[in-house]
Amino acid sequence: MRERLSICLGIFSVMALSNAIVPVLPAYAEGSALQSAIYSAYFLGAFLMTLPAGLLSDRYGRVPVMRTGLLVTMVSGFFLTVFTVPAFVIASRFLEGIGAGFFVAASMAYVNSLPDHAKMSGYFMATLNLGLVLGLVAGGVLAVQFHNPSAGILFFAAITITPAVFSMYLTNSVPIPQLDPRRVLSTLLSDYRWLWFSSLVLIGSTGAVTALYPAFSGLSPDIVGLWISGMSIATVVAVLIVSRFNLDPVPAIRNAAILMACGVMLSFFTPLGFLFIGALAGVVMIAQMAFLAKANDRQGAAMGLFSTTSYLGMSLLPFLAGVVAESTSFFIAFCGLACIAFSVVPTIGRCRCRNANPERTSATEYQ
Repeated sequence: MRERLSICLGIFSVMALSNAIVPVLPAYAEGSALQSAIYSAYFLGAFLMTLPAGLLSDRYGRVPVMRTGLLVTMVSGFFLTVFTVPAFVIASRFLEGIGAGFFVAASMAYVNSLPDHAKMSGYFMATLNLGLVLGLVAGGVLAVQFHNPSAGILFFAAITITPAVFSMYLTNSVPIPQLDPRRVLSTLLSDYRWLWFSSLVLIGSTGAVTALYPAFSGLSPDIVGLWISGMSIATVVAVLIVSRFNLDPVPAIRNAAILMACGVMLSFFTPLGFLFIGALAGVVMIAQMAFLAKANDRQGAAMGLFSTTSYLGMSLLPFLAGVVAESTSFFIAFCGLACIAFSVVPTIGRCRCRNANPERTSATEYQ
């Protein structure tokens, strides 16, 4: 129980800090393209680090990797309160993403290795999205109250100290027998390739809509934070509900992709679309993690790839959407995101998933 509580507190603080900058992006840079670059830099760092972090967690255990992630996240958060030059802000966000990559890959590997992984994944994802919600809300509200765009960032950087200290009392997990990483990754990439694609596209679409909205709406930072936080609130509710049911992953992801395309267009006309998108994202994440539980013998590598493709989508799609919006129009950017989300419908059924290692080992050995 202590380990699970520490993981949930850690993912809460990491996610809250990552979103604290979103409502105040216009204060850090002018123009949709540069604002999207600041937003995406975090996800680029996480994208580059989650797979190596997953492999390291298989080799050395989950706890050292999680500790590293929390430390890097805390340091990068304090950097963001000092730097105002866009280039330094982008670099700090990139470093923050690296820290998140370490923590997310190791903690998700732990969660998906548990016998009750479906239920625990619901709690984990709910806590993750609760952090996103409070990061958005507090980031905007504190910036307005203290007349300082970095007030919310400083607040959550300080909060990250708590799980970093708690992690020092965790017992390290037992490393699993080593296999050729190239063989493991090759098998996972081949068997789950369309699942990786769905992760990139569907999770990335939520980030793209989030990145576009501050400039698109023209609202004050506190109001923007409240509206976008509705997406994560809906995700919290959805993951807690969906994790209680044994959904068939492929139909769940396919149907969610159809509705996600509709939700993206709905968000162009009304911010209520964020609630719709958030709920669908919750369904998608739980279904994807249930799918990947079949790779139980290599959860570090599987969760590393899962996080990598998710962060790639969160890095690539927001930046591209920002460029399209600035060069053409916001409407075309939203239409493009809807089409990309719909592309998952004909592809997810082609995913041929099986255990990554024929010599399966009990999940309890990897905790």
